[in-house]
Amino acid sequence: MLASDLPIVLQDVSVRTREFAILDGISLKLMPGAPTVVIGPNGAGKTTLLRVAMGLVAPSSGEVSFGGRLNVPPTWRAIVFQRPVMLRRSAAANIEYALASAGVAHSEWPRRIAELFDTVGLTGLDTRPARRLSGGEQQRLALARALARDPEVLFLDEPTASLDPAATKAIEDVVRAVVARGIKVVMSTHDLAEARRLAGEVVLMHRGRVIESGPAARFFESPDTEEARRFIAGDLLV
Repeated sequence: MLASDLPIVLQDVSVRTREFAILDGISLKLMPGAPTVVIGPNGAGKTTLLRVAMGLVAPSSGEVSFGGRLNVPPTWRAIVFQRPVMLRRSAAANIEYALASAGVAHSEWPRRIAELFDTVGLTGLDTRPARRLSGGEQQRLALARALARDPEVLFLDEPTASLDPAATKAIEDVVRAVVARGIKVVMSTHDLAEARRLAGEVVLMHRGRVIESGPAARFFESPDTEEARRFIAGDLLV
């Protein structure tokens, strides 16, 4: 039986530059199950938190463990960035690149590509140049590329930023389909309405620290901290 990367545990993790701390003493446990949605104002440290939990950024101090193990390569983790880069080739060829990188047998590619395109709602667009897809379609293609790795954990960095309502709904539908397959989703967003729609757990960040975390229903109905109450009410955290 393969070892699991979950839970991902950050213990007193800080990421510092010469000038300031991007993350400051973060302790957090990402468990299997419903999506964890990281919210907070711009500059709160959301993207850096995802990159650390993915294993792309090493902490300046503290420790990150994956299923109780340290220094685990991200074989079963995948991430989609806010502005994914499309390769200068067809949509299907973008998926082929991901499948090859994941070591999937060439004979499996047609079936996997068809499945992935169906999952993200891009069926029929396989021959379209990836860079000519709309912004929402490119984001869904990036999701398909990430899913080509068969990840156990999928990190999404503000996947619906700058998208219109229809494109946002399409992305959220993909997220729900991914969660239904048993994949743990950890997603950042600045959109409280989106967090309400998708989150099982909420993590509120401000100035590189976790202000509050817990089940989404409790967080939105009866937050523990003044900062959370203000943020939910629409006040600016500065």
